[in-house]
Amino acid sequence: MDPVAFVAERGGVVRVRALLDAGVAMAAVKRARRDGALTSPRNGWVAVPTADPVVRCAAELGVVITCVTRAERVGLWTFGGDRFHVAADPRHSLPRPTEARVHWARAVVPRPEGTLEDGIENTLVLVAECQPFEHALVVWESALRAGLVSKEILRSLPLRERVRRVLDAAQPFADSGLETVVVPRLRFLKLPLRRQVVLAGKPVDLLIGDRLVLQIDGGHHVGPQRVKDNLHDAELTLRGYHVIRVSYQQVIDDWPTVQQLIMIAVAQGLHLAR
Repeated sequence: MDPVAFVAERGGVVRVRALLDAGVAMAAVKRARRDGALTSPRNGWVAVPTADPVVRCAAELGVVITCVTRAERVGLWTFGGDRFHVAADPRHSLPRPTEARVHWARAVVPRPEGTLEDGIENTLVLVAECQPFEHALVVWESALRAGLVSKEILRSLPLRERVRRVLDAAQPFADSGLETVVVPRLRFLKLPLRRQVVLAGKPVDLLIGDRLVLQIDGGHHVGPQRVKDNLHDAELTLRGYHVIRVSYQQVIDDWPTVQQLIMIAVAQGLHLAR
């Protein structure tokens, strides 16, 4: 068995033990390392030269990629960040200092030996323990919507109160993370807040009450998409709905202004069926 192909097929970085267990001769591993076809990020590990540098770094540190870093890598909606989040065994120390955010907590779901990227359940638990509530909720709802995990499985795990609060609030209906942020912020209105309701043939981001529609534009709201969205807004207006359309930047950077617009609309009764 070709050791280089074996490593490449398994993500580019593996434990030497995995090669030996699969029947690869140690002599073949040493030859590949001598020829430069495999490198050693850490004692007991090998990697192909083209391995993902993030995964290679995890092997070097003896950690597991997790939390928001792992969430981003599987395509979940996050608010980003400038730090690398990893999990480490609380019984051991790291081989060198790191600027990464290290989570020393034990995994809720056991990690197999040689794991370099966390499973979705452990990832979500650490997101809930690490991030502000709204940010964590965005990640959880993104995972639920993508079908990567179910609330039933998450409920069966031994979760702390902070994590269960996110679990209880999470719903798989938001089309984007922004909707997840907006709904909790508007609950003080004590009005029905329905996401992705189909009106005039298309889903809207949020229907407040009976007639007030909030639409949130992402980076796709340009060109032909903008024309379609504007036409849909006009159709909604003709059908008696009131549309407030705001941007990603407004929700994230200027929420008080957005909230004021919605409160005035509600005060004017624009959320009521006429």
